[in-house]
Amino acid sequence: MAQFIAYDKKVNVNGQTILSVINAMDYGKDTRAAILKKHGLSGIEPEKWYNQQNWLDAFKEIQSSLGEKTLYIIGKAIPANAKFPPEIDSLEKALGSIDIAYHMNHSKGEIGHYKLAAFDGNKHEAVMVCNNPYPSEFDRGIIMAMVSKFRPKDSIKYDVQLDASKETRINGADSCTYKISW
Repeated sequence: MAQFIAYDKKVNVNGQTILSVINAMDYGKDTRAAILKKHGLSGIEPEKWYNQQNWLDAFKEIQSSLGEKTLYIIGKAIPANAKFPPEIDSLEKALGSIDIAYHMNHSKGEIGHYKLAAFDGNKHEAVMVCNNPYPSEFDRGIIMAMVSKFRPKDSIKYDVQLDASKETRINGADSCTYKISW
């Protein structure tokens, strides 16, 4: 399924996660808040639940009016704003926990998954497959934030790239695959 289309109309996302759209960066907060409001998302409370499709509609407008870079920045803010399991102490656990956190922050229906498909600590490589309705750059931002925070201390360079050799949600596929290096 392509990006911006919820797998199930009943799916909800928690307010704490939605607030990351506003709090991701100081610049443009009012614009992003207005876009959320336009899609029925105003007066957001962290512990309440809101319709995922409304949030995805807001993402689509953010991409078309503010650009993919904004979605990437919002994705990078998610780990700071979303609930994550408390026992994360390595990059492998951090990448694996993205799916757990994803399910903690969504409810009521099929939402898809984040799968750590491969991890090689010796080669400093990993592969993540994201099968969900979110924009590709948003997912790349989430993964990049986790790599930045949990990479081994001796890893100065790190990167997350969409694997263009695989089908992507950008082109209507069900998932995106990301190559991770550190």
